[in-house]
Amino acid sequence: MPGSIHVYVAFDHPMFMEALVDAIREHAGLELAGAAATGPQALDGIGATEPAVAVLDLRLPGLDGLQVLERLAGAGLPTRFLFLTSDLRGSLVYAALAAGASGCLSMTVDRAAVCDAIVAIAAGDVVLCREAQSKLAAAIRAREEHERPGLTEREHAVLALCAEGASTRDIAVRLGVSSATVKTHLQSIFHKLDVPDRASAVAAALRRGLLD
Repeated sequence: MPGSIHVYVAFDHPMFMEALVDAIREHAGLELAGAAATGPQALDGIGATEPAVAVLDLRLPGLDGLQVLERLAGAGLPTRFLFLTSDLRGSLVYAALAAGASGCLSMTVDRAAVCDAIVAIAAGDVVLCREAQSKLAAAIRAREEHERPGLTEREHAVLALCAEGASTRDIAVRLGVSSATVKTHLQSIFHKLDVPDRASAVAAALRRGLLD
C-alpha cells in the first residue's frame, strides 16, 4: 500500500507473533514486510526487505535481537529498531539504545500501543515504556557512579593542587600535612582512577568531570 510503513517482525513466541502480525495487518498505516522466528532469519529478512521499522524480541534464538541490530548497523539500512522484551533489566535497555535502537517496550503492552510506537519510531521518535524509562535511568546512574569514583574531600584537594602543578612538598605545606600523607592520598587517587601517575590522574579527572 503506497505510503504505508513497512514493518518486519521477529519473535520466537508463536502466539505473540500471530497477534502482533494481525495487529499490523489491521492497522491502516502499516504493512507487514516479513516475519521470522530466529535471529539469522531476521538478519536475512531485514537485509532483504529494508523495512522502515523492525520489531524484534531481544531474546531471539540463533542471534539475539541486539546481535541482529549490531550486524545490520553498518549496512546503511533505513530501518529503525523497536525491541519488545519480557526482560527489562536496565543494562539491556541501555545496551539496546547504545547499539542504535529507537525503542524498547515490555511484551505486556497491548498491540495498539505497539502499533503506535511503530508509527512514532518511523517518524524519528524514540519510544520507551515507563518501566524501560525507569530501568534506563537506574542504569545510567549506576554507570555514572562507576565512571566517577568517589574521592574524599582531602583527595579532591590533593588532586586539584596536582592540576595546578604543585609538588608533593608544596601540597603538604598548603594542606598542613606531611609529605608522606600526601603520597598516601596520591596512591589512593591513582587506585581509584586506575592510573599510574599524577599527569594521568589529572587527565582522567578532567575527562570525568571531577575537577572544576
